[in-house]
Amino acid sequence: MIEIAVQAEPGWNDGADWEALATEAVAAALRVTPHAEMLTADYTAEVSIRLTDDDEVQALNRQYRQKDKPTNVLSFPMVQDDLLGGLDNSDDGEVLLGDIILARGVCEREAAEKGVSTTEHATHLIVHGTLHLLGYDHIADDEAEAMEDLERVALRALGIDDPYAVTES
Repeated sequence: MIEIAVQAEPGWNDGADWEALATEAVAAALRVTPHAEMLTADYTAEVSIRLTDDDEVQALNRQYRQKDKPTNVLSFPMVQDDLLGGLDNSDDGEVLLGDIILARGVCEREAAEKGVSTTEHATHLIVHGTLHLLGYDHIADDEAEAMEDLERVALRALGIDDPYAVTES
């Protein structure tokens, strides 16, 4: 089973049910991967989600990625992707899959640019971050395309339009 722990800084207290949104986003991401069994597994896989400000994300981005700027989402996997299939063998039946951290200011700016709500964009970023926790990446073009395809399917299941669609002005 999946357990989602959400910690939201005051700027994120906008009336959204972040716990429910995050749980739906993580589940949707899992369903489009070979790791969907985590949703009903006997063990507990936890995803920790922190909704914070740009300054904290910038500090983390600088420390762990050597990029001194805020970014929309950071993901910190705690399980190597080649070990994800063996999580049912955990010692105590619990495993921390990883951490996902979102920056409020960046998320709000990007949502406005895309013409979507902050909650919709944050949901997309949680799906994106979850895929990173599962070993997906977008460094090479083919990897990016495969990851974006998974995001599209997961988001469609949540009733969210393709965030990568190119619209003509």
